[in-house]
Amino acid sequence: MEIKTFILSEQEMGQRIDKVMESKIDEFSRNYIQKLIKEEHILINGKAIKVNYRCAANDLVELKIPDTIDLACEAENIPLDIIYEDEDLIIINKPKGMVVHPAPGHYSGTMVNGLLFYCKESLSGINGVLRPGIVHRIDKETTGSVMVCKNDVSHKDIAKQLKEHTIVRKYRAIVHGAFKETEGIIDKPIGRHTTDRKKMSIHSKKFKSAITHYKVLEIFPGYSYIECELETGRTHQIRVHMASIGHPLLGDEVYGIKEKKKFDTNGQVLHAMTLGFIHPRTKEYIETTAPLPQYFEDILKNLRN
Repeated sequence: MEIKTFILSEQEMGQRIDKVMESKIDEFSRNYIQKLIKEEHILINGKAIKVNYRCAANDLVELKIPDTIDLACEAENIPLDIIYEDEDLIIINKPKGMVVHPAPGHYSGTMVNGLLFYCKESLSGINGVLRPGIVHRIDKETTGSVMVCKNDVSHKDIAKQLKEHTIVRKYRAIVHGAFKETEGIIDKPIGRHTTDRKKMSIHSKKFKSAITHYKVLEIFPGYSYIECELETGRTHQIRVHMASIGHPLLGDEVYGIKEKKKFDTNGQVLHAMTLGFIHPRTKEYIETTAPLPQYFEDILKNLRN
C-alpha cells in the first residue's frame, strides 16, 4: 500500500476534502476519492472524516492508496474490432448493444470480458476487477471508439489528459429537426436528475460544467446529421445537451421524442468516431477513426433518398 501525505494551505481552507484531493491526485476521479474517504483510506490529522469535510489550513492529510487488485473478471472469447493497438493502449470500435464493463445485470458479454481474453493480464488495474484498463466509456447503445490502457503508467497519463480536456473526442449523430445555424456551442452544466437517478439533467442542483461543440453536416426533412465534439465528458452529455436545445437524438428512448418508430435504431443514433491524444510513451499526437456502423449508414441512405 502506497502512502502519501499533504499539508493543506490557506488557499484550500473551507474547500471540501474530496475536491481538494481530486486536484492533487490527477489519476483519481472524485467518485474514487469519495470511496477512499468512506473506507478510511484518507485521514485528516490522523482521524477518519466524512466526504463533506471542510479543510482547514495546515491540516495533515494522509492518503493510503490500496494495492492494485488482481483481475478476477471472467475472460470470454468475444470478437473485438480493434482500431489501434500497441504495448500501452488498445482502441476498440464497440458495437451497438455491448456494455463496456461488467455491472449489475451485465456480468458477461461485455467489452472487458473480451479484452481479458485477448489481452490476458496486460491491462491496467487502477479501476479494479470490473473495469481493468477502462479510462472512459460510452453507453450500451452508442457505438464507436473506446480507449483501453494496458498498464498503470499509460492509464494515469490518459486519465490526466481526459481531466484536462485535451483529448479530441468527436461523435456523429442524427437528431430530430433542422438547424438554422451551421454550428454552435452548448454550455450547460449537467448533474444527476433530481427524481430519476438513471437520468442526467441540466436542471440538477448538484452539477458539473459541460460543454459540447456541434456542427451540422447535412439537413433532411425533419432530421439533421451532425458532428459533436466534447470539451467535457459528462454522462449522457451529447444526449442531454441536444435534447435541451430541441434536437434530441433519433432513437433515444430516455431523452428523445416518443413517436412511432420510422427507423430500426435500437437506441440512440450516436457514434464515437474520432479519438485524438498524446501517446503516453512516445508523446506523439495520434488520431484514430472508427467507421460508421452499417445501421447508421443505412439510415443516412434512407434519409438522402
